[in-house]
Amino acid sequence: MKLTKTTITLLSALGGFSFLSSTHAANIEFELHNLTHGITFTPVLVAAHDNQSSLFTLGQTASTALQKMAEGGSIDDLETQVKNASGKVVKNPAGGLLHAGEKTMGMLDTENNMYLSLTAMLLPTNDGFVGLDSWKIPTEAGTYTIMLNGYDAGTEVNDEIIVDGSGAVGTPGIPVAPNGNGGKNATGASNNEANDKVHIHPGNIGDTDTNGGISDVDSRIHRWLNPVAKLIVTVK
Repeated sequence: MKLTKTTITLLSALGGFSFLSSTHAANIEFELHNLTHGITFTPVLVAAHDNQSSLFTLGQTASTALQKMAEGGSIDDLETQVKNASGKVVKNPAGGLLHAGEKTMGMLDTENNMYLSLTAMLLPTNDGFVGLDSWKIPTEAGTYTIMLNGYDAGTEVNDEIIVDGSGAVGTPGIPVAPNGNGGKNATGASNNEANDKVHIHPGNIGDTDTNGGISDVDSRIHRWLNPVAKLIVTVK
């Protein structure tokens, strides 16, 4: 094939595009620390995605997929959502629950996805979750630390009543206190909340009555303040 000036210019442009695209790809290692005193994280989802995708957005109504995670700990629909948008995920790196003071780690090939998100339900809460929303993955190799807040999905009143089987969407109550240190027979810490959008979680109220009171959450164990987690990301 005879290479004209136009052809050479086009090939150069395509070659430059390929080079630029590859610079966005990154292999990352991550380490997630549960910083709380007595809160447990359900299975964690770590996702690399583009700027058109997200697991949640502060100030917006929670998706059904986010609601399933925030009320019952299910990350399957969020995983599918990411994969359908050509994102990459690490699902449940801890192999189950991540208890207070514990850490988990993993590796992720982001390919050409430039943003990182993370989520897991906080137990015992009604619809609280730890979250990272669309953190721009640095192009420069190095180690980066991000402090993560607890969020409220805004899909359920924080009554702080433990009810077996309440993890289903639209079923009020906290599914479980994972370490068996919750109470019972509570009347409810809250019955009306104005903010039905994703927002910063106000934290558990709790009480010290294990067989009554306003809450089945033990204030000596399950109270918490932000940040609830520390994420260390190493970009290769």
